[in-house]
Amino acid sequence: MSSPRSIAPRMAHPSAARSIRAVLLVVSIVMGRGAFATETPLTLAQAQQRAVERSRMLAAKDYAAQSSREMSVAAGQLPDPVMKAGIDNVPINRQDRFSLTQDFMTMRRVGVMQELTRSDKRRLRAERFDREAEKSIAEKAAATATIERETALAWLDRHYAEAMSTALAEQIDQAKLEIQAAESAYRAGRGSQADIFGSRSALAALEDKASDIKRRISNAKIALARWIGDAAEQPLGDKPAVDAIRLDEATLDTQLEHHPELAVLARQEDIAVSEANLARANKKADLSVEVAVQKRGPGYSDMLSIGLSVPLQWDQKNRQNRELSSKLAQVEQARAEREDTLLAHVAQVRAMLNEWHTNRQRQVRYEKELTPLANSRTTATVAAYRGGKAALADVLAARRSEIDVRLQALQLGQETDRLWAQLNFLFPQNGGPGH
Repeated sequence: MSSPRSIAPRMAHPSAARSIRAVLLVVSIVMGRGAFATETPLTLAQAQQRAVERSRMLAAKDYAAQSSREMSVAAGQLPDPVMKAGIDNVPINRQDRFSLTQDFMTMRRVGVMQELTRSDKRRLRAERFDREAEKSIAEKAAATATIERETALAWLDRHYAEAMSTALAEQIDQAKLEIQAAESAYRAGRGSQADIFGSRSALAALEDKASDIKRRISNAKIALARWIGDAAEQPLGDKPAVDAIRLDEATLDTQLEHHPELAVLARQEDIAVSEANLARANKKADLSVEVAVQKRGPGYSDMLSIGLSVPLQWDQKNRQNRELSSKLAQVEQARAEREDTLLAHVAQVRAMLNEWHTNRQRQVRYEKELTPLANSRTTATVAAYRGGKAALADVLAARRSEIDVRLQALQLGQETDRLWAQLNFLFPQNGGPGH
């Protein structure tokens, strides 16, 4: 028979046991942190930050600005010199035909030509690409504002869709209780089958609305995932304060002059001005200098040639002047488009502000009057039904009216907050030019 000591489990060394407990503790902490991170509520500000960091469009604008800056440096340099080589005056008949050394006029020529572009032209060409870089930067600011605005709209759509789903879930629970009450009343001889069918129809209608709200939640998540990826599946945090916007209505016209889209058009106007200045500078021709060495036969001396080339702008009226007029017209076109867009933006923003203020007043009415009245009506009707003074149809009608009012209040809140997002994120949050 084995001794008790031989069948008893071998005790682990104390230090080994402590190590095992430490490892288990670390694993539990890491797993707990991972679970906590997964369930961390996603706030609107966090969603916008992720969208901006994740955007490839902003990176594209950075590359466009870098490209224009590189071209600006290249455009400010002189053109590359041109190397020329050739053979002049080769005889083609008689006894020295095709000889490169017998005839005194035959020369092997090597030369270099350099166009001496005027410094003001090179400066204007570089300036034109600098304006392109500034336009790309303005486009990046406009893209940032668009990303933040669209992310906010998607976040708010999901927030309100989930709020509507919660409200419907409460009503569905009440509808199920009303079905049970109708069935009990029918068995007790106090009700009719019509009450049962009516309560079941009300439940089916609520479940149909819940299905539609579920679809809206899915679509909102898809729209949010467009900007922030898998983080769109996280639960949402609390709604931010939406009772104020960053715009100053007293100086709205001045602020909108620096709207990112207007800034892009202003940079386009600057580009047109640079092109007009360059067209004006092109009315002065550039010089080209050529130096060549001609090698002749051993019996003759070598030659050196120096040449100067100047374009003959003999028809400036129909060429250079027409080009300048075209560029000046493009300047006026860009300026007119910017001014018209400013007027359109001002009118649109003022209309949105008017609608936002009106909706906020309506929200107060729903909060203080319509929703409490609908709730009180339902409570009173249920009490009357329990006391035998009202029919189940009256309860169902009151329930239906209450849920309609609550959904209308949520729909109004969604429209109002969408207006807030469109107004509040006209400019990038980090402060656009002039904002």
